Amino acid sequence: MSLADDLFIRMCQDILENGTDTQGEKVRPKWEDTGEYAYTIKRFGVVNRYDLRKEFPALTLRKTALKTCMDEILWIYQRKSNNIHDLNGHIWDAWADEDGSIGTCYGDVVGRKFLYKGEETDQMDYVLKQLKENPYSRRIMTNLYQFEYLHSGALDPCCYSMTYNVTKEKDSEKLVLNGVLNQRSQDILAANNWNVCQYAILLMMVAQVNDMIPGELVHVIADAHIYDRHVPVIQELIKRETFPAPKVRLNPEVKDFYQFTTDDLIVENYQAGPQIKDIPIAV
Repeated sequence: MSLADDLFIRMCQDILENGTDTQGEKVRPKWEDTGEYAYTIKRFGVVNRYDLRKEFPALTLRKTALKTCMDEILWIYQRKSNNIHDLNGHIWDAWADEDGSIGTCYGDVVGRKFLYKGEETDQMDYVLKQLKENPYSRRIMTNLYQFEYLHSGALDPCCYSMTYNVTKEKDSEKLVLNGVLNQRSQDILAANNWNVCQYAILLMMVAQVNDMIPGELVHVIADAHIYDRHVPVIQELIKRETFPAPKVRLNPEVKDFYQFTTDDLIVENYQAGPQIKDIPIAV
């Protein structure tokens, strides 16, 4: 069993056993096919810690498409795009307009220029520069939840901030790069391991270009929920056989964050249970 499997199983059990059921309450999401309200069982303030020095946090209960995860994270933080034509997957198709744009959110917000101490930069360039010049700063972060742009974005960001923090291990000259991912809301079945793997890969890339060791990823979820239609699927999923975590690494030759491609992600020995198809999504 991977450490990610263990965390996922325990989290799901806790939500199902101790969560708040929103059945009959005033909620926003509806099921696409019926238009009925989509209720959840939810837990507030779930915190999971993943140590990338021990293993990569991919589920083996079912396979997570790691290169597709990476492509989306590059779309947001490297390409700084809000257009689905710059993305190889189709995850965002439902939110795009006729030109492919999702408006003023995600990559658009990352790439917006601002002045920092008289120098023009954007959020990702700021992070990369600060880690090189002032790695022990406690102010190194990106924040996608910009209120002035919410009205013209296709959706409010779910994963909205990533805070980078540097530590040092004993008997090592290299610094360790850690991250705190804050998420306001998460559909556990559809998105939990997807987001974890995405930001683990982002942490690995940022660490590598700064000659650091990727350390802990702390994932904070304000509203961790399982939709009513997903409950039986989750119950079956967490009873499955598990396998050891896969080996996941990056091409060590890449030293520039803006040179990474999905070809630079190397995945070995990823054994997992069968994929779950046609997961109903509430909108």
